[in-house]
Amino acid sequence: MELSSEQSKYKKVLLQYLEEHQSLFLNEWNETRIINEIDPYKEKIKENGYEMFSLVMNTIKGSLSEEMLKQLAYKIAYERLEANINIGDFLYNINLGRNIMVRNVFGANIPIHNTQVFIDAINKHFDTFSYHAVTRYTNLKNKVIEEKNSFISENHKDKLAVLGQISSSFVHEFRNPLTAIIGFNKLLKRENPNLKYLDIIDYELNQLNFRITQFLHTSKADFNEEKRERLSVMELIEEIQQLTYASIVDASINVEIEFYSGLCVTASRDELKQVFLNLFMNAIDALKDKEQPRKLILHSFTERNELVINISNNGPAIASECTESIFEPFFTTKELGTGIGLYVCKKIIESNDGYMKCVSNDDLTTFSIHFPDNKMIDD
Repeated sequence: MELSSEQSKYKKVLLQYLEEHQSLFLNEWNETRIINEIDPYKEKIKENGYEMFSLVMNTIKGSLSEEMLKQLAYKIAYERLEANINIGDFLYNINLGRNIMVRNVFGANIPIHNTQVFIDAINKHFDTFSYHAVTRYTNLKNKVIEEKNSFISENHKDKLAVLGQISSSFVHEFRNPLTAIIGFNKLLKRENPNLKYLDIIDYELNQLNFRITQFLHTSKADFNEEKRERLSVMELIEEIQQLTYASIVDASINVEIEFYSGLCVTASRDELKQVFLNLFMNAIDALKDKEQPRKLILHSFTERNELVINISNNGPAIASECTESIFEPFFTTKELGTGIGLYVCKKIIESNDGYMKCVSNDDLTTFSIHFPDNKMIDD
């Protein structure tokens, strides 16, 4: 800060005035700043205020290095992070100190044309401090978030590893006899086509087989890329309707389909069928306890270079805080749910170059599947 001889004379006047009124300035700041009573560093805040005042005095003297200001900014940023303080409160307190200092510069009765240079110096001082403090605070906060995310990710991997071990035993013990029962049921249907309940038995066996497959998929860290082919979305939906026909009729659900009949995509047939079946069954479960009318709505459209397939139901809304976590493994809103179905759906869609979203309100709960439009084929 270069000063004229006249400004140098008034600098001494200002420094003497500020030094004489230091306690008044700091008391005003202490009485008006925002502080949480449970802040573990609340006693330190007052000390930091005195240190900041001292650095402002050095700035006016022209003897302050940016490194000194940075050290205080880093120290306070760390304390504010540890106190889990709102960044808005943090900045408010900084700017409150700035305003008090600038306002009281005028109390030194320095001619107005000589005042601006000191106000500019004080503003630059607080701007530099704010920059270093907020940058440090943000970097520290991001590091904490990354560490938490890493912990969550590792925790999920540990759970999936345990599930993989369970799945190996589960599949060995159940799939062989299940395959035999499915085979014998097919023989019974062929030899006794009019025998009641065989279709129901066949459906329930297929559902059990489907659940076992879900556990297998969930236990794998990565999904193997299965053969991709040109698929008619309507044909897949019709197959799912047949599989779930008994449940749809039993729950008196009205299915509405708004698809372009020639819509095709390139994807793994078995995997995409599994996704649709899971979303159908979830919708049916959600609608069972709802009063009429019960609606299951399927709608497809393109937007922003994406093919979007929506599967919606007018059952109870999913809480907003749950829609963010609903695709995580082991998270479920069902009383007896496993929390793996939607996770598997998400992983399957991602393995086919797409992604999934969930939006829910009092009118509709919608699970949307998004594919890049290069996956879409028009007939």
